Amino acid sequence: MDQPSVRPARTSDLAAIASIYSHYVAYSTVTFEVRAPDAREWAQRLHAVGRIGLPFLAAEMDGQLVGYAYCAPWKPREAYHRTVEDSIYVAPSATGRGIGARLLSALLAECAARGVREVIAVIVDTDDPASVKLHDRHGFVVAGRLRRVGFKHDRWLDTLLMQRSLGDRGLGDRGLGDRGLGDAAPKVGPTPSTGGGGHGHDARGDS
Repeated sequence: MDQPSVRPARTSDLAAIASIYSHYVAYSTVTFEVRAPDAREWAQRLHAVGRIGLPFLAAEMDGQLVGYAYCAPWKPREAYHRTVEDSIYVAPSATGRGIGARLLSALLAECAARGVREVIAVIVDTDDPASVKLHDRHGFVVAGRLRRVGFKHDRWLDTLLMQRSLGDRGLGDRGLGDRGLGDAAPKVGPTPSTGGGGHGHDARGDS
């Protein structure tokens, strides 16, 4: 079996990405979205993320797309322009193989290279510690908890905020090119990871 490889996501990946994410929308609480985006919506999100200079990555194994990860602006206000929120999903059939760890490592490296200073993970407390452990092993620390902010599948859910500082790499106040990620940036819309509140990093068993 091949080791997972990570590369920039392509439009040809979007049907597989939509399929992976739709499973978690329908059958889990790791995301607060209740309607899965279709491939067309994913194309808009891929374009929006790329247009503002943030990474959108895909993982392949044995010729199959088995996971994806990307970052989107944490908030639209100008002063947040070097802070982003991450999103990581692994195909249900491919968990436990280190794919989530490879994606997160690559995502953090890409963010640092592009001038991102802070990465936020908003993780739904589903009683499964895998996402928290994954981020902890990559240097994230717990920054807070929002209680009972989501209701899905007949239960109230908390979200846990985790944060990783990448530091100031000497790129100046703007960091990400000449634009930053402020009010003028194109809107990505509700990220699949948050769906308006809960973040899914479904990489069970990945470390």
